[in-house]
Amino acid sequence: MRTITVLGATGSIGQNTIDVICRHPDKFRVFAITGHTNLNALVQLALQCSPRYIVLSDPQAYTAFAKILKKENCHSEILVGAQALDDVCCAPEVDTVMSAIVGAAGLLPTLAAVRTGKRVLLANKESLVMSGELFMNAVREHKAELVPIDSEHNAIFQCLPHDFEYGNLEKSGITKILLTGSGGPFRTLADESFDSITPDQACDHPTWTMGRKISVDSATMMNKGLEFIEAKWLFGLHEDDIEVVLHPQSTIHSMVQYVDGSIIAQLGNPDMRTSIAYGLSFPDRITSGVEAVDFSSLTDFSFSKPDQNRYPNLYLAIEACKQGQAATTAINAANEVAVDAFLKGQIKFTDIAKVNQHVLQKTDFIELTCIVQVLEHDAEARILAQQIVRKLN
Repeated sequence: MRTITVLGATGSIGQNTIDVICRHPDKFRVFAITGHTNLNALVQLALQCSPRYIVLSDPQAYTAFAKILKKENCHSEILVGAQALDDVCCAPEVDTVMSAIVGAAGLLPTLAAVRTGKRVLLANKESLVMSGELFMNAVREHKAELVPIDSEHNAIFQCLPHDFEYGNLEKSGITKILLTGSGGPFRTLADESFDSITPDQACDHPTWTMGRKISVDSATMMNKGLEFIEAKWLFGLHEDDIEVVLHPQSTIHSMVQYVDGSIIAQLGNPDMRTSIAYGLSFPDRITSGVEAVDFSSLTDFSFSKPDQNRYPNLYLAIEACKQGQAATTAINAANEVAVDAFLKGQIKFTDIAKVNQHVLQKTDFIELTCIVQVLEHDAEARILAQQIVRKLN
């Protein structure tokens, strides 16, 4: 029986995690769930999985949430604030933490789980984008178990040989990691229409169901850029070891190419419960609620190279990856500010890349040797991005 804390329970990853857990009450129990502003969804999840604790990141939400909880006759204990997030990750009863808080806010509680040697199911890509080397050093130092949950990285994880040594592609006969992406909803949209893209259009992904921030990142392909950076740190890769491939059908989630010409791919329907179930049960497999691919129904299986003019954010992220940790921390911060401004109608869709590029150009690429420096650098990049947004508004 594994005991689990779910960080970011009300997001799509969190809700799918609860779904898989509830299918296997003999294998998993929930210690704590956490949320931010979606209080009604948090209550419904609590009624579904009966956690011992519910953590609110915003202390001001406590009174309203307590009333809702009492009305629903839910007896979970409410905790509030950043320290409570860390506490439910580090609790001795917990052996597994699902890290599904979106954005930089997920870094510190995820690190807390790592430093107490938990199995960390990593869906928060920003943890590695912001602090890659520091994060992986902590994983090794504290003997934590890191299982990637993003469908692409989980696919790579499944396609690697069981004795893969971190960073040693040559020993395993690997020549390339092929990172697939759908290309988002605007893959074939005329270039001249990009200025008029609305937030609702950007959030209408053709194959995946995701939150609004991640949906916009998918539309700009910044999501794939962040995954490029994450893959580098997860598997100890050089930038030249990774190739991004457009695959609109989202059936192949990623591939590993070997020296003999073989390519091993992980396929499945576009449903995050597959990788969540694998992470929860690794190295075993359990039912996830996802139907297997019906190959007789596949009518199109296409691949192409992403166009730099159409997806400038992808290539900005790859360039940041080549420049180092300070650059990836900065572009992640800039992108969070820019996407938030776009979703609020303050800037155009095409302005997201302008904000990211400007911050990347103005960032001091200093060596970040501790998490405090990472957070300070992140804050400075956000201030710069906010200044650019105000000029564009």
